[in-house]
Amino acid sequence: MANQWRRLRSRILTPKKSETRMDVRGFHVKNPEARGLLETIGATFVDAYADAMEAPSAAATKERLDQVPTRFRGFAYEGAAMGLAVLDGLPGGGRGRTEEFLAGPGAPHVYMAYVGIGWAMARLPRFRWRTLHAPDPLLRWLVLDGYGFHQAYFHTDRYVRERFREASFPWPGGSGPDGYPLRVIDQGIGRALWFVCGTDAELVADTVDGFPEHRHSDLYGGVGLAATYAGGVEEKELVRLRERAGAHRPILAQGSAFGAEARLRAGLMVPHVGLATQVFCGTTPERAAMVCAEQLPEDADHPPQGRSGLVPAYETWRQRIAAEFA
Repeated sequence: MANQWRRLRSRILTPKKSETRMDVRGFHVKNPEARGLLETIGATFVDAYADAMEAPSAAATKERLDQVPTRFRGFAYEGAAMGLAVLDGLPGGGRGRTEEFLAGPGAPHVYMAYVGIGWAMARLPRFRWRTLHAPDPLLRWLVLDGYGFHQAYFHTDRYVRERFREASFPWPGGSGPDGYPLRVIDQGIGRALWFVCGTDAELVADTVDGFPEHRHSDLYGGVGLAATYAGGVEEKELVRLRERAGAHRPILAQGSAFGAEARLRAGLMVPHVGLATQVFCGTTPERAAMVCAEQLPEDADHPPQGRSGLVPAYETWRQRIAAEFA
């Protein structure tokens, strides 16, 4: 009976895989190769989400997740984290799955797992956000990055074409300036542009240009991360994107370094990552990831909370990394 219930629950709560098709989403198709890449990423995410919904425990997800090809495995862990966070957020469904996942199989994939929790945030009512488990005080901002990606991916007209931005955001609360959550959401929107624009570097830059100038930096940070982690372009396209970024090249490099760090930490290195860090950061993925480690703020583990004018440690970290590549 338990297995049947989990299968039924998964069937009810899992998005249709067709929702990740480029034509369904109305995303730009640059060429068949880029389309195949992005649709494979989407399908991998949905499959892992469904598997997590059916799994008897968070630990039981690992065997199937680790069968996913290296290039796409991080997206599988992201989808699984979303599924577990959604289950934790359902009334009467019990708690602790996300905590178990982050402490176990999801630990090396913490960047993608936190982003996946942000997808769950977008699907849960706000009064259930208190169920979200994102204990790392530095990386918890990635939850909002995931939320921003989800909104731009599934509500593209509003968040990308109409450039909607919420007036304020209540989560996480007491962790820095009131407007900072909106900036991290923009970083997630920037990542989503890589998908919305079909990895077309010129179109990505054109789309960023359509947003108000004060949002460009955070958008380019997300673009750099997606271009590095997901790939899908040749060197000349990366060079053109770097040129179009102009004054935002250092933050483009920061996003790229984050992408390299996420893949190295999870043991998911693939050739296109090195191509991106060479163009954006002028160095190898290993060195770019080392910069992330070297520039950790001194209070990264226990950043001060609740002071309205305080710059969060996460933003201090991003700016330090960007300065290294300036």
